[in-house]
Amino acid sequence: MTQIRTLQEMMALIGPRLELRWLTGQSGPVQPLRGTAASIYGQSLVGSLNCIHPNRLQVIGEPELLYLADLGKTAYKETVEKLFAGRPAAVVFTDGIEPEASFHHWSELTETPLLGTPLSDGEVVTHLQYFLTNALADRITVHGVFMEVLGMGVLLTGDPAIGKSELALDLINRGQRLIADDAPEFAHIAPETLQGSCPPLLQDFLEVRGLGVLNIRAMFGESSIRQSKNLNLIVDLRSLDEKELAIIDRLSGTLSARTILGVAVPEVTMPVAPGRNLAILVEAAVRHQILRIRGYDAGVDMVERQTRAVETSAPLPVGGPE
Repeated sequence: MTQIRTLQEMMALIGPRLELRWLTGQSGPVQPLRGTAASIYGQSLVGSLNCIHPNRLQVIGEPELLYLADLGKTAYKETVEKLFAGRPAAVVFTDGIEPEASFHHWSELTETPLLGTPLSDGEVVTHLQYFLTNALADRITVHGVFMEVLGMGVLLTGDPAIGKSELALDLINRGQRLIADDAPEFAHIAPETLQGSCPPLLQDFLEVRGLGVLNIRAMFGESSIRQSKNLNLIVDLRSLDEKELAIIDRLSGTLSARTILGVAVPEVTMPVAPGRNLAILVEAAVRHQILRIRGYDAGVDMVERQTRAVETSAPLPVGGPE
């Protein structure tokens, strides 16, 4: 999804879908969707009228108008003043509501745009929350090949010319799907979730040394490509010497974690050597990770099995049983 920063960009992208229109002039200052107050007070991006924890987009529908109508004249005035004092990016009126003169007064005074839509407040909040969560997410580009392998988002990393693209091509031949080659982009869309996608210019392409750029969609069909996927596992391809191979834990392997945008992602270091079938090994790593997610670890199971065997076959104490 295109990353946006301002109210004007949001209106251009999603305004027609939500039938949003400007109730005030569009010639005002550019309104950032994230303000300094957002970090200070922990503002939500969008929500129904809230003056305690002000939203960046304050939505006013029929229920909010009924609430305001029940307030006394003084309380009503103070609430409207507090609404605009929170410096929202905009105030959105739903259900076809035309705001009263006091809203226009404070809108002009604080240079806060007013927006209107015939849709209900619940529908507007739901759509805007989804849209803004993705459009405003922190993003980073990571060098590697991003694949969907057995339903899991897998990022293949490693030094240049180590064989990432060749491995990706082998996986595609085995029915796995390409998301992005060379420069996948990851967005932090939830506390523990990174969503990976492909920059538009690189969509469908995979560069393989000696063959050049291949169009995977044209060669293998629509089912060989996926638009986006959550990142579940990183496979780091490495050329390891004998000393480095010797220190690998025989039970737990090379499982570790890499932090991207504050999210810890499981990472497996995959030794690269002649004769190793890396495609099968990557699929095995993914299956192994799926089992870990479900609560099963083969290394732990083996240790526990051996412990039980030792305890069962333990020699009797000196003197034997009574």
